[in-house]
Amino acid sequence: MPKNPVKASQPASFEEAMEELEQLVIQMEAGELPLEASVAAYKRGAELVKFCSAQLDKVDSQVKVLEGDMLKPLAGDMPEENE
Repeated sequence: MPKNPVKASQPASFEEAMEELEQLVIQMEAGELPLEASVAAYKRGAELVKFCSAQLDKVDSQVKVLEGDMLKPLAGDMPEENE
């Protein structure tokens, strides 16, 4: 019986989600999964990406609140003043 690479629960953290996603990618790239398991792994991967994206958006919002007006563009993003 093939092992089930897909967990059904919500990840506990961003790091846990990234670790699970990395393992899914490794298994899929290695061709270790039958077709049905590959589809399930792809679906789980999409859920994990969505979860990670939401976590990053949440943290980004928190940083903006904490930094307030102190946020400035990175040096590489600033237009050249010597024109």
